Amino acid sequence: MQISGLSAIITGGGSGLGAATARHLAKNGAKVAILDVNMDQAGEVAAEIGGIALECDVSSEEQGERAVKAARDAHGPAQISVCCAGVAESRLMVGKDGPAPLAHHTRIVNVHLVGTYNICRLAAADMAECDPDPETGERGVLINTASIAGYDGPPGAITYNAVKAAIAAMCLPMARELSRHAVRVMAIAPGIFMTPMAGTLRPEYMKEMTDAIPFPKRFGDPSEYARMVETIVTNPMLNGETIRIDGGLRMH
Repeated sequence: MQISGLSAIITGGGSGLGAATARHLAKNGAKVAILDVNMDQAGEVAAEIGGIALECDVSSEEQGERAVKAARDAHGPAQISVCCAGVAESRLMVGKDGPAPLAHHTRIVNVHLVGTYNICRLAAADMAECDPDPETGERGVLINTASIAGYDGPPGAITYNAVKAAIAAMCLPMARELSRHAVRVMAIAPGIFMTPMAGTLRPEYMKEMTDAIPFPKRFGDPSEYARMVETIVTNPMLNGETIRIDGGLRMH
């Protein structure tokens, strides 16, 4: 599909990968709705790109339905959905103070895994009602954010690793199920990117990770994630797969 004129919803669009994607899609002519819990940041990005900002905890059924409806009312049914909302908290399962609180695990599962599924089910239902693209026959594309942590499993982030692996695992069966609606599903698995989440990492760990990247020896720029989103939207043969963008990094 060509991006210009399409409606897009982006979760976590107020910062990081989501904000870069919102800017890039808007630059290419999309009508963008940003779904975020941080309305100050989301509002700033939306004002910059001529989009709209909608408050949404992606793990909430009610808030998800309300936000997707508001986006639909403003721009029409979304034909591009990009899920970037997330939280990153490293915590040992068993630390000095004993077992980690179960609430820590639950929160990460809810935001990443439940939140991704929640927005995908709502966006896909809207896409199924859209007219097919006259050139490709497709009605929409869902793009979710996995992580190389879902493949390589570094210690200290068991839950984060698990939910990112699950997002990658959902990709193919979701694509197969939605094929009857001519909706594609893809996931992107970034390596270490320079986002607000990366800012929470210890400097020595950031250096260790940079040294481990074969090439280029730097953290990824969010704009590079956004360009991958553009590639997926515009190439109809990309379906049911997770693409790593990590400079060849393998975590350990």
